[in-house]
Amino acid sequence: MSTFQLRVHRALDDSKLAGALANVSAQLRTRRTLAFQSLPDADAVRDHARKAKLDTLRDLPAHLATFEANLRANGVHVHWAEHAEDCHRIVLEIAAQHQVRRVAKAKSMVSEEIHLNESLERAGLEVVETDLGEYIVQLAGDRPSHIVAPIIHMTRADVGRVMHDRIHTPMTDDPATLGRFAREKLRQVFLDADMGITGANFGVVDTGTICLVTNEGNGRMVTTLPRVHVVLMGIEKLVPTLADLDRLLKLLARSATGQKLTAYTTLISGPRRGGDDGGPEAVHVVLIDNGRSRLMASENAEILGCIRCGACMNVCPVYTSIGGHAYGDTYPGPVGAVVTPGLRGLDGWADLPSASSLCGACRDVCPVRLDIPRMLLTLRRDAAPTHAPRWLRLAMAGFAAVVARPRAYRAATAVLRRVLRRSAVDGWIRQAPGPGRAWTTARDLVAPASTTFQQAWRDRGVR
Repeated sequence: MSTFQLRVHRALDDSKLAGALANVSAQLRTRRTLAFQSLPDADAVRDHARKAKLDTLRDLPAHLATFEANLRANGVHVHWAEHAEDCHRIVLEIAAQHQVRRVAKAKSMVSEEIHLNESLERAGLEVVETDLGEYIVQLAGDRPSHIVAPIIHMTRADVGRVMHDRIHTPMTDDPATLGRFAREKLRQVFLDADMGITGANFGVVDTGTICLVTNEGNGRMVTTLPRVHVVLMGIEKLVPTLADLDRLLKLLARSATGQKLTAYTTLISGPRRGGDDGGPEAVHVVLIDNGRSRLMASENAEILGCIRCGACMNVCPVYTSIGGHAYGDTYPGPVGAVVTPGLRGLDGWADLPSASSLCGACRDVCPVRLDIPRMLLTLRRDAAPTHAPRWLRLAMAGFAAVVARPRAYRAATAVLRRVLRRSAVDGWIRQAPGPGRAWTTARDLVAPASTTFQQAWRDRGVR
């Protein structure tokens, strides 16, 4: 059994996780549906947003060059990181240059992807997550299980216990009280931090602007109070113009949390200037590849248009059954089943594309209409020759040989139908043999119909 399968079995055995996933996913689905009802011409907005993202990806090098030039014109220091280790080195060099000791972080998926926190902590820096969900995850020594709702796998009692054990708050499961305790702790972090690190939801090519969207206000603190602001940004995050950004912001908030717009939308165009009351003395943008160029050159380049709203997770029958930790990496759900093998390679991740029923719900809710089922099938095809179990490869080869020969196919199905129908009467076979046994553990071995479809078709006189 693979490590993925082991994680899946653990998740399926966790009744508390099942209840949390069902409750939160249902709420997020309902909110999304209601929010899109308030968006005029929603389909047209989605079409325009998709075109903006995919057109940018088709000429990404040129757009990156323009974006870099506009960032530099705004007084921003620009760095390029091909691999995770390059980003670690760059951030540590910036920290040393500015004599940084404490780092306040806003939510950043790419920082989790490259495991930045561990690298900074090994170098002796104190790193504190300031998004409430990420803060709880950090205190618990855990990791997020959803892009938008990082602690979807935890109950209020779990959160209260973590805060009581790690920061010695009074024991409670009241969300308002827990939130107040967290704010009191984090307020001093904002004031003492030498460096703020954020991700970037979007980068606007025409203006060299970084866009951050948050609901807690911590993003504003992290980008204005510390002396240095470092932005970690995947190279795919670009949008051409502010008009395109406007469309994508309308879609992101509605798809992620069911809001018309997030509570805080922050546009950053550089460091503090003369006459400004606040802001960082220096802004650094690190443009991160970490496998994106390789993914860009593949059949699945379309996945780089993902805006990380998490809507696909909330409708996926697999994710809502097993949660995010079962996927084993930063990006869970349908998007993760494409992104993770795309960035990391299939070795170690070949099971993820099979974690889908291919129902197409992810494609339907995606705000930029990414064809995730197609990409999952592409990855399954690529994984089959080397990563599928030997018994499955042999079985499929045999099946292909039989179905390619009509007489052999009719003879084989006739024998199989006779055996299965007789078994239904006499109880010969109660479970499928070999690897098929798992399929019948929770299912009956159903007897075939008395006539085949072809026979029924001919009996109706259809030619």
